[in-house]
Amino acid sequence: MLSGRVYVVTGGATGIGLGITGVLCGYGARVAVIQPAAVPLELEGARLFLGDVRAPAGWFAEVLDAYGAIDGLVNNAALTGQVALAPFLEASAEHIDNMLDVNLKGPVYCSQLAAREWVRRGVGGAIVHIASVGSFAAQENASLYCATKAAVASLAQGMGLELAPHGIRVNAVAPGDIRTVASADNVPGPYTRRTPLGRQGRPEEIGEAVAFLLSDRASFITGETLIADGGFLSY
Repeated sequence: MLSGRVYVVTGGATGIGLGITGVLCGYGARVAVIQPAAVPLELEGARLFLGDVRAPAGWFAEVLDAYGAIDGLVNNAALTGQVALAPFLEASAEHIDNMLDVNLKGPVYCSQLAAREWVRRGVGGAIVHIASVGSFAAQENASLYCATKAAVASLAQGMGLELAPHGIRVNAVAPGDIRTVASADNVPGPYTRRTPLGRQGRPEEIGEAVAFLLSDRASFITGETLIADGGFLSY
């Protein structure tokens, strides 16, 4: 369903992003993986590009030079896990700026480049933002993280509306508790929910949700957020 298509996945070499990249490659897609620093990436069909989502113009041009065109964008890169946590009263200006710059401005800047390229060429495309269950429910010491993820879900809705006339679909996926290196050190607190399915999700399970939204099977879906949380928000 995705064979031969080209997708950009920011932060696609680690955590949930690696699961997304693996699934897309498994369906025969070619994936441009954007990382701020070199990391091992041994997936057939994936190619690593060094770059920052806060300043995407350079690496975006490199991707276009390499592939000629792209069919979709996955805005996955984000500050998450322990690095994203800070008690609200103690959050520094630097922490606030970093959270907003990476988690919110990054998806905006990357999406503008992709959408402008598709409009210039007169073709459609698909964008998927990676939101979070934190888009819909507060988490301890993560007010800023949750706010940025709520903004990403809202961004998908607004972009979906504005870009629909151009044939560009925009959606989001909101993962629940997913087993990654970033989540390994999470310490349960008094407000920690349990996942009704009784386990953490796998990055590949988020990848399948993303693949669906990128594919033609989701051709009449835009402006939506697909929650993939094992029932985390059901109570």
